[in-house]
Amino acid sequence: MNRIDERFNKLNMENRKALITFLPIGDPDIETSVKAIYTMQEEGADLIELGVPFSDPAADEPAVQRAYERALSNGTDIFKAFELVARIRDSVEVPMVFVLYYNIIVQYGLEKFFADCQRAGVDGLIILDLPFEECGEIAEYTDKYGVYPIYFISPVSKERIKKITKSAKGFLYCVLPPDISANQDLLKIKLDEFVTEIRENTTVPACLWADAVGGTCISEAIQYFDGVIAGGIAAKAIASGGCKEESISNIRAVIGDFKSDLAVD
Repeated sequence: MNRIDERFNKLNMENRKALITFLPIGDPDIETSVKAIYTMQEEGADLIELGVPFSDPAADEPAVQRAYERALSNGTDIFKAFELVARIRDSVEVPMVFVLYYNIIVQYGLEKFFADCQRAGVDGLIILDLPFEECGEIAEYTDKYGVYPIYFISPVSKERIKKITKSAKGFLYCVLPPDISANQDLLKIKLDEFVTEIRENTTVPACLWADAVGGTCISEAIQYFDGVIAGGIAAKAIASGGCKEESISNIRAVIGDFKSDLAVD
């Protein structure tokens, strides 16, 4: 069984929501990334997304783009990302998922990439620039090597919602558009419709990307979902650290604050 399934089964038994964190690999260096992953696990992360540096990260927010610039400048690449996961896999129980761009996979070689995911212990992939409709290109390898493709889904996906949910594995990455997340009255109506449609088509957990939901709306919104994705907090915590040790302390603090604010336990 994939570690993602195992983790969500455990969460269901404990009747609690998942906390999913994100870390740009190699910022400011690999050793700090190792310490950051251990810290996230210690602080209660249930799944860790690992951002693979890319030279043109157009789909990422500015803080992550700057983190990738720093990581690339010290030589971090997909090969070092695989080495990192393989090195710590035996001591990290939580699932680890790569967040990356499709060109990295293509340049690496499709089957070799998925085989190395299995070998290293990468449990899933969030491919930022590969639309759901084009995921057939990798389906053979995701099935063969047991590496889950994680799909984005939104209330504005409309007719795509049923197709995406029926193909989903691991968890669904749910994104709310700004016009919904900023309006508390509209939020409840849209979430009722959105989550109901998801539940009608799949039992795969649905997790909310928290970065786009602000103010008092986030506490209400998370009640509809199986978990929360705290995308940018670690990248910002590392960037604000005056030294590597301070960066790790900042990660510990922001995860604790996040959990406390949202009562994700």
